[in-house]
Amino acid sequence: MSEKEKCTPGGCSDDCCCGGDNDADFITLEFDDGVAVECEIMGLFDYEGKEYIALIPDDGSDDVYIYGYKETGEDEFELVDIEDDAEFEKVVAEFDKLTAEEA
Repeated sequence: MSEKEKCTPGGCSDDCCCGGDNDADFITLEFDDGVAVECEIMGLFDYEGKEYIALIPDDGSDDVYIYGYKETGEDEFELVDIEDDAEFEKVVAEFDKLTAEEA
């Protein structure tokens, strides 16, 4: 990321990477089966030297999608599936810890 502070799950600072305007940013996920889901970007967080992103799907559920996050250019990024089950469980635990701190 840049010198700006990263967003955190559950909120943004005045100098976070999304601009700090507290307006929600959305992306559309397109799955292999052709289903597209609009998701609000909840925030970015670091765990063990890697970056992750938390997304809230706009589908009426209480789900949160967590992916690896990789910047590919200015204002461009790539979502990376977390394929290792052990890594995924650790990342979810870190996300839960961070969101509990925000509450």
